[in-house]
Amino acid sequence: MSYTPSNPAYADPSDPALPPSSFVFDRNKAALVITDPQIDFLGENGAAYGVFAESIAEQGTVPNLRRLMVAARDADIPIIISPHYYYPHDDRWQFNAPGESLMHKLGMFKRQDPLSIEGFKDSGADWLPVLKDVIEDGRTIVCSPHKIAGPQTNDTLFQLRKTGATQVILAGMAANFCVESHLRDFAEHGLEVAVVRDATAGSKIPEGDAYAAALLNFRWFANALWSTNEAVSILGAAA
Repeated sequence: MSYTPSNPAYADPSDPALPPSSFVFDRNKAALVITDPQIDFLGENGAAYGVFAESIAEQGTVPNLRRLMVAARDADIPIIISPHYYYPHDDRWQFNAPGESLMHKLGMFKRQDPLSIEGFKDSGADWLPVLKDVIEDGRTIVCSPHKIAGPQTNDTLFQLRKTGATQVILAGMAANFCVESHLRDFAEHGLEVAVVRDATAGSKIPEGDAYAAALLNFRWFANALWSTNEAVSILGAAA
């Protein structure tokens, strides 16, 4: 299925050096993993929305995430959420990389306590409202939080193993940070990963276009690179 991005800068090369994907989707082996479907990234009042807004609009990230999640639910494949939360004790870390420092400075993903949801509803750490009905449907698996970008610090891999999944459909936020980190870790653990390229987004800051950086690495590391239309079609055929 051909894909034409709204921004031609993200078009696939006409004469690629990398070989084509040999990925074959198997519904019985698959799970959908969504990273950070939270207000601070995706909501207009979110702490980081300003630097992601252009990319979110270009990709159609929010409606595409919803379409993808509904299609996965309809196909009866597991949906796993890998969220990002920070608690007061996380503010006492002795060192941070620049990206971490920025998230702490912006107050992203703040929770009062691991065992309390006081102040959580409609905060930046809460789910984007348009996705809540799927996330809170009683079937979706919500993991413990990852702390920087990858699943090494939470139970996402454990939950994938318990569902029997060896194939992962991957989407969410942010493209070059949590999505790419999850992709790399899943690949190192022997999983096949299909990244949904327009169900994510990246920041645009003076340091560069994070979505473009991620897209290059998706092409190298992902077993398949799908559009949302392609993913929904494949899931629909499997339902």
